[in-house]
Amino acid sequence: MLRKIPLGIQILIAMILGIVVGGASKTFGIHLKILGDAFIHLIQMAILPLVFPLIVLGISQMQSIRRIGRIAGKTILYFEVITTIVLFIGIFLADATQVGSGVNLAGAKGNLLHGIAKGIDFQAFVLNMIPHNLFASLTQGNLLSLVFFALFFGLGMAAVAEKAKPVEQFLESVANIMFQVLDFIIRFAPIGVFGFIAFDIANYGWASIWLLGQFVGIAYLGFLIIVFLLLPLAALVFKVSYIKLLREIWDLILLAFTSRSSEIVLAPLLERLKGYGVDESIGSFVLPVGYSFNLDGATLYESIAVLFLAHAYGIQLTFVHQLEIIGVLMVLTKGLAGVPSAAIVILLSTAKSIGIPLEGVALLLGIDFIIDMGRTAVNVVGNSLAAVIVAKSEKLFQPKASLQ
Repeated sequence: MLRKIPLGIQILIAMILGIVVGGASKTFGIHLKILGDAFIHLIQMAILPLVFPLIVLGISQMQSIRRIGRIAGKTILYFEVITTIVLFIGIFLADATQVGSGVNLAGAKGNLLHGIAKGIDFQAFVLNMIPHNLFASLTQGNLLSLVFFALFFGLGMAAVAEKAKPVEQFLESVANIMFQVLDFIIRFAPIGVFGFIAFDIANYGWASIWLLGQFVGIAYLGFLIIVFLLLPLAALVFKVSYIKLLREIWDLILLAFTSRSSEIVLAPLLERLKGYGVDESIGSFVLPVGYSFNLDGATLYESIAVLFLAHAYGIQLTFVHQLEIIGVLMVLTKGLAGVPSAAIVILLSTAKSIGIPLEGVALLLGIDFIIDMGRTAVNVVGNSLAAVIVAKSEKLFQPKASLQ
């Protein structure tokens, strides 16, 4: 019976039930977190064994080093242009609305920041990206270092050509098996979403959201501008049917929104985009790289949050200061996936550089779960469009007949 109900509808039902249960019983709602955590663990169990063969096969089948370099160049250039525009949108919105002005931050508690890093060590980030031990990267779930190794492994396979055929066939079998495993796991998504939502409502409640409702509202306005203005314009420039793309992946966007995890939808998104017409070699390269370098939702959040705190504390920022903030965020937001509590860490780093008290950042932690829903969903939409655009630019996009 449940299998006849579309996944997106199941997730919506689970979300509503989670709100009801979490609001009705705080104690019971908090205990339901185990359902969400179990679902995350299932996804993490399968994600690396799937992503590795896909990236290796994608690179090895690109036929030439020059082509790989061209695709990588296009991908990074597109990411940089889009995220820079997103930063300017965030700064403009925060300035135009003066978000944070008149907000009382007396309730901020610095002890909420205990255990969160106060900055980003670029040297450590670069070195951690290069795996000194592949098996350690696998056990730690370090996606970025696995992608790095997979790129070189794929280049090696491309270099030895026919001699790599047995390995290629083995990896194709592994990928097919893991896609089936992911299909089994995704069926549990509504249960995981129910646990996530029930816990969030029981643990945080709605009081903290109302307290900083102005910030939440402006952030979501920015998310809507990205999804319904910026990205459609990018799609128009590259002649991509944006609405059809959203229709194809809407349930995965909803899953990312409710679970607050881009990793959960990575594998099914790769499969969905492949069915939509994106060549597997492009999707398996662009999406994992985008999880580190093209986080549109997180980038917008950072820019609005910094100015929100500056306004709340009465810190006057000149145009030059704001350009400096944009410059700092252009660099910092490119390493999000490799840093625990990434969005908060980057906010702390930027706030510290312009003299904003860290207690203000602590207060934003109380509403981070509701913001995280929006920024995760936007990240998924942005990276999906990026994969289609890069594939189309390489003439590796063949939409299904029903989608033309």
